[in-house]
Order: sequence, then structure tokens, then C-alpha cells
Amino acid sequence: MKVWFITGASRGFGALMTKEALAAGDAVVATARNPKNVTDTFGDHPNLVAAALDVTNEGQAEEAAAKAVERFGRIDVLANNAGYGLLGAVEEATAEEVERLYATNVFGLLKVTRAVLPYMRRQRSGHILNFSSIGGYFGYPGWGVYGSTKFAVEGLSESLAAELEPFGIKVTIVEPGFFRTDFLADNSLAISPASISDYIDTPAGKMRDFAADANHAQPGDPTRLAAGIITLANAANPPLRMPFGSDTVAKIEEQNASVSKELAEWRELAVSTDFQADAAA
Repeated sequence: MKVWFITGASRGFGALMTKEALAAGDAVVATARNPKNVTDTFGDHPNLVAAALDVTNEGQAEEAAAKAVERFGRIDVLANNAGYGLLGAVEEATAEEVERLYATNVFGLLKVTRAVLPYMRRQRSGHILNFSSIGGYFGYPGWGVYGSTKFAVEGLSESLAAELEPFGIKVTIVEPGFFRTDFLADNSLAISPASISDYIDTPAGKMRDFAADANHAQPGDPTRLAAGIITLANAANPPLRMPFGSDTVAKIEEQNASVSKELAEWRELAVSTDFQADAAA
């Protein structure tokens, strides 16, 4: 039996992962700002603890992690799933919007990770699943600030994987594409109200209409992703990156090809900045 610690577990991917883990016979500490939403969904289950957690509150993160270990003795899988989106051109986002987004998507993830890691290091095992996005691999117009939080998650996770390897702790970056959840709905997506007219007919401006039309029409099936996460958590050698969705795979292949092509075109200039040995020496 694995013990899961899942953030943002009251809805979306978090709730679906909780359901799949419980069905697999695992134990789950399902956290949410309002834990009643978790108990309303799953009822009274012997392998479930619903814990209050606003990921921006470091004290709450430490209390929830301690509660998990007190109840189940360990934490095997940390799923850093809590987060939300911000839609709008980079210039349109206010400093307050940016700071609030980073407080949850980046600093919140760090606070929860720091709260859980001492227990994983002590047991010399564990698996951290950091939820990124295809927007953390490729920068979409209109999603620049949100994507930057996911690029941050990717960079942190790469270093974290190397740092934790000596302790037997694995790290996987989860990269979902567009899935049929509430991510594009009002309760998961903030939209910069300061719309600048110059952007209306640009890709960034048109992305606002796309997001409205695409809500609940995305290609990805969230129940299949949740089942995939269980498979991932049970893998003996999980990957550093795990994309989910055919749209994600296609975009990664496109981005990798674009980077390779650009590098080939500019390789000579790129390597020309190295120190050159003195030909007369």
C-alpha cells in the first residue's frame, strides 16, 4: 500500500487521482483549502484523510505533512497538483496578478515539497509528481505568465531530481496537454481584466476567445490521465518527464525539431565565443 499526499484534491485531477488511488487500495491524504469538499465527494473512507491546506501557507503544509505521517507512518507519493491559470498577454498582467499566481503555482509547490521531503529523506524513498503543463515546455501566446510558472516548475524539478537521487527519491514532471477539466472555467482560470486594444487581433488576444470556446471540449480524458498517474507511481524507474495527451506529444516533437533546426543554423556563432588557443603558441 502506497501513501499519497495530494494537493488540490477537491476537484479536477486531484479528485480523480484520489479516487484512483483509493480504488487501488492505497491510502490518501487529500488536501484542499476546504477539506469538507473532499469528504463531501468521498465520504468516510478508512484510507482517506482530508486535510486543510492552502499551499501558500507554509505552516499548514508542515501540519498536513505531519498529520499524514502520524496517521499512516510515511508518505510515498507527493502529487503537487494545486494551481490555476492566468490568461492574457504578458503586458496585460498586473504585478499583483503575477505575484498571486507565483505564490500558488511556484512558491506553494516549494512550501509543500519542503514540508514533505524530511520524511521522504528519513525513509530513503519516495516519488514527487510535480504538475507542470505543455505550457511549461512551449510558450503559448496569451499564456506567458502562467507558462513561466510552469517553466519554473520544470527547472526546479530537474535540479530536485538530481539532488534527491542519492536518497532514493524520484521526481517526475507531469505535463498534461488540454484536458476536459474545469481548468478553463472561472473557478480555475483568472483572466487579466486589463485588455489592451492593440492585442485584440493578435494571437494573444484571440487566445481569449479560444479558451472560452474550448472549455469542456478539450481532447484529453482526465479519467485516463488519473489512471496513468497510478501506473506512473508504480513504475520501478519512472521518467523525469511524463507528457500526457496526443496534443502534448505532438507539440513536444514540434518544439524539439524547431530547437534542433535553429541550433544547426546558428551553431557556428554559438561556438565562436569560446576561447581560442593562440595559434603562435
